[in-house]
Amino acid sequence: MKPDLWTAESKMNVSPLCGVDEAGRGPLAGPVCAAAVILPAGIRIEGLNDSKKLSEKKREELYVVITSIAPAFGVAFASVAEIEELNILNATYLAMNRAIEMLSIRPALCLIDGNTAKGVRHPNICVPGGDAACASIAAASVLAKVTRDRHMREAAGLYPAYSFEKHKGYGTVLHYEAIREHGVCAIHRPSFLKSMSRTNGRKT
Repeated sequence: MKPDLWTAESKMNVSPLCGVDEAGRGPLAGPVCAAAVILPAGIRIEGLNDSKKLSEKKREELYVVITSIAPAFGVAFASVAEIEELNILNATYLAMNRAIEMLSIRPALCLIDGNTAKGVRHPNICVPGGDAACASIAAASVLAKVTRDRHMREAAGLYPAYSFEKHKGYGTVLHYEAIREHGVCAIHRPSFLKSMSRTNGRKT
């Protein structure tokens, strides 16, 4: 892990800080999930990094560590219905607000991964590439990813034809083939499938 991942937040002279990140903005199916995490000052978590750079096994291990040492954390979803009603960006903000509001400690400032957070109702600053730059955002990315992946594995039991346990709802060849064969199910996002080509299973 880069040293600045641990020093960026300490230089802000604001406390408590809360890292916020999401998982599941891009998939064709399932909810979007957001997490908010406050880490203890000066903590070092071995192996913590952007969740996309970690194996599933490592993410699960870090989930246990983070949830056991964090003074406060929250994880929340925005549903497929909310994604369709609000659009994916606003649904992501909704999930982020829900996660922040679950915190048992009120953060002085939220660090939001990305370049825009206009829908987040709490004091915040954006940190582009924050999941690889700030420890609390990296921790939030792990909690969001693990929670959503677990949700999609449960969904696989309800909709076994789609192999959600393998692709977690993302637009893989396997997923497109299942949609062509079986149509859509209740947790697919219709707005994400409007331009899907029925001849090759890809979005046009």
